[in-house]
Amino acid sequence: MGSELRRLGWLPALLIVGAGVIAALVSLQALGSDSGAPPRQVSAVVPAPRPAQTESAVPAGRAHPQAVEPPAGGSAAADNQPAVNQPAVTAAPSRRRANAPNVRKAVGRKIMTAFTGTYPSQALLDRARRGEIGGVILFGPNITANVGQAITALQQAARDGGNAPLLIATDQEGGPVRRLSQAPPTVAAAQMTAANAGSEGSATGQALARLGINVDLAPVADVNHGSFLGSRSFGTDPARVAAAACQFAQGLQSTGVHATLKHFPGLGRTTQNTDLHAVSVGASADALTTDLAPYRRCAAQTSMVMLSNATYPAFDPYGPAVFSKRIINELLRGQLGFRGVTISDTLAAPGVASSTTAVRASQAGVDMLLYVDEQISARAYANLLGAVRRGELSKATVLASAKRIRALAR
Repeated sequence: MGSELRRLGWLPALLIVGAGVIAALVSLQALGSDSGAPPRQVSAVVPAPRPAQTESAVPAGRAHPQAVEPPAGGSAAADNQPAVNQPAVTAAPSRRRANAPNVRKAVGRKIMTAFTGTYPSQALLDRARRGEIGGVILFGPNITANVGQAITALQQAARDGGNAPLLIATDQEGGPVRRLSQAPPTVAAAQMTAANAGSEGSATGQALARLGINVDLAPVADVNHGSFLGSRSFGTDPARVAAAACQFAQGLQSTGVHATLKHFPGLGRTTQNTDLHAVSVGASADALTTDLAPYRRCAAQTSMVMLSNATYPAFDPYGPAVFSKRIINELLRGQLGFRGVTISDTLAAPGVASSTTAVRASQAGVDMLLYVDEQISARAYANLLGAVRRGELSKATVLASAKRIRALAR
């Protein structure tokens, strides 16, 4: 063969050899096809991820000018893309698609939002259906004769999406803070005692439950030392406040309405409202500890505790209570034994509103994040989801919060 190739010359020889190789490959392919062996699969090319998107804007409510959560780095829409048509799908993407909805809904469970008007917008109903909210707070303008229909629509949307019932909350403290003007308690906390606070709480819970409201953001458990709270506090003596606040909370919960002790660890020593100002409470650790009597007495039996937006240098000099692991995990959950749901005060307040608010509060141990504006709450949801995907916020932390919140929403 070698001598024949030399006589022909190198170019014709190469052509002959190439033709032989091609013929051999064709023969092998034909043999593989006849034998029934499966053809070799070619790895599919996975398309590049789409650019990050923000949540669709929804009608704004009572937004604070500082309370702007910027769009997150990721988008829930990416998890809803149709599957790529490819001959083989690896196991890892399948696991990711199976787990993603659980994480998305766990993040959503942490969001409590207000809405504008007397009936929820279609955008808010859609979010409830997708599991992107866990609760709704009602303010005075939301509450009309048709409030029951609005609540029913929200709960139906959640059910349609296969989600747990929503927490529907309002502030029904009595006295100057009553969102339902005709419902109890008709007297302020300062006029209640341990003898009548329980019946006031029970009457309040019955009135709320009839409308479908299952959370009262009350009672105020702060001991009043000349603070801006005035008659919203049960009094100046820690023992008296503890007795009355705990009776009111128990009365509420006897009707199936969850009580919320607020504002941990206490706003009784400041003259400035944290809804309007960035506040630092300069009291000593001993003084602040004395004022914890209501939480020490009944936090372990109360469904929810609201975290203050004030800073308490004696407990943690590095920021507001809503961002403090020391105050939430070590003091409230560790020393006082609280096992329920922690909820923030409004996150539109000065001193806490920023682009990192939702993530910082969640990292510190806040289960539910309270927003008074639909659009901002939607952006907070996207921020949290992005933080989980990037590993900035622990998935386990989010799932634990969602589990605690879901336990209340029955």
